[in-house]
Amino acid sequence: MTAILRHPAVAGRFYPRDPASLREEAGSYLAVAQSAPIHAVGCIAPHAGYMYSGHVAGAVFARTEIPQSCIVLCPNHTGMGTPLSIMSEGAWETPLGDVPIDSTLAANLMQRFSALQEDSAAHRAEHAAEVELPFLQLRQPDLRFVPIALGTAQFEPLEQLGMAIADVIAAQEQPVLIVASSDMNHYESDTVTRIKDHRAIERILVLDSRGLYDVVTQQDISMCGFGPAVAMMTAARRLGAKSAELVKYATSGDISGDRDKVVGYAGIVVQ
Repeated sequence: MTAILRHPAVAGRFYPRDPASLREEAGSYLAVAQSAPIHAVGCIAPHAGYMYSGHVAGAVFARTEIPQSCIVLCPNHTGMGTPLSIMSEGAWETPLGDVPIDSTLAANLMQRFSALQEDSAAHRAEHAAEVELPFLQLRQPDLRFVPIALGTAQFEPLEQLGMAIADVIAAQEQPVLIVASSDMNHYESDTVTRIKDHRAIERILVLDSRGLYDVVTQQDISMCGFGPAVAMMTAARRLGAKSAELVKYATSGDISGDRDKVVGYAGIVVQ
């Protein structure tokens, strides 16, 4: 049986396809660290084109120790595949080289949480996990990961997934970082977006996963990756995390100059 190799879906659009250019651009965003990396349980990083959100994602990953194994949770923008889609075999190709899937970790997750379904269709054209990988590769050359795409907006399965992730990580001998890939509010004015985003960020900074879910769903905050964030925070709390730090916040208007319709980006580290 031939191992699955998932080819890049957005190389050359969201980030450079040329390896040298990608290494230079992503490296420049990683080079702005103000202090030594910290041991983190999880983090939230944006997934827009590097031109717009790379500086926020880079700040997160520069602030965080990157272990050899990561779980990358992302929203399902394409609508393809199942609501809780995991890939447990093969590798993902990036311009910087292939990133193998941690098949043992993935198998343990599927055994612990049977709602996870093996499904490459949800991942094939999805950008939200892919754009995080070059940053992770540059920080950890021996990277392995487990991609999970979430297409459900229901709180209970997100919470159950978070608890399962925590239980599986707690049984590991080596650390595992949980990366929640998410942008914040979409396509409203810069002023409105910052107000809405900081309502959500307030809940994240106190690790209130139910509070984040409620504020996003009840106050019309179009945070595409609230599901990954809920699952990550649930897992982090179960693993003993006590605090969260807003490393960087920005909107697309900071780059484009267009303040009428922006997307918000928050970089947060949980420890």
